Amino acid sequence: MATAFLRNLLLPSLRRPVLRPIVAPAPSQTKAIRAFSSTPSQSATLNQVLRGCRKPQRARHAVSPALSEKHAPQMKGVCVKVGITRPKKPNSGERKTARVRLSSGKVITAFIPGEGHNIQQHSVVLVRGGRAQDCPGVRYKLVRGALDLGGVTTRVSSRSKFGTKKPKKAAVG
Repeated sequence: MATAFLRNLLLPSLRRPVLRPIVAPAPSQTKAIRAFSSTPSQSATLNQVLRGCRKPQRARHAVSPALSEKHAPQMKGVCVKVGITRPKKPNSGERKTARVRLSSGKVITAFIPGEGHNIQQHSVVLVRGGRAQDCPGVRYKLVRGALDLGGVTTRVSSRSKFGTKKPKKAAVG
């Protein structure tokens, strides 16, 4: 018996753990769990709801409304006027734009991407969505290489965005 006592005293890691039953704390001892927000969340009373305190979430406006009304990814249109617009404040230059009457009857302003274009009045063009960020009021872009609008001839990289075929390799020999 003395050896068991000395062994427990000198080598505590060899001592067997004492199993105690787990007892749940009394309800008066538990702390109230705080919500994530520090502001109190109060639900509306019946009278407040009847008066109309709950407003539905406002719908987001579409980036390209003339296309989203018809649920169309692109739309055909006829050029009414071709011109240039000046970009917003930090940028400078001349952005080529076109006023286009869509097949739905709406007249919109569209950006002509790429360097150079062959568009003039009465040209038939394909319009897609997408803003020109530094041009105010321009929410559409014209598709290069479709209908009357030609592709960018000198383009080497990102040719698919500008309607350009792969250039032919020069024959050696």
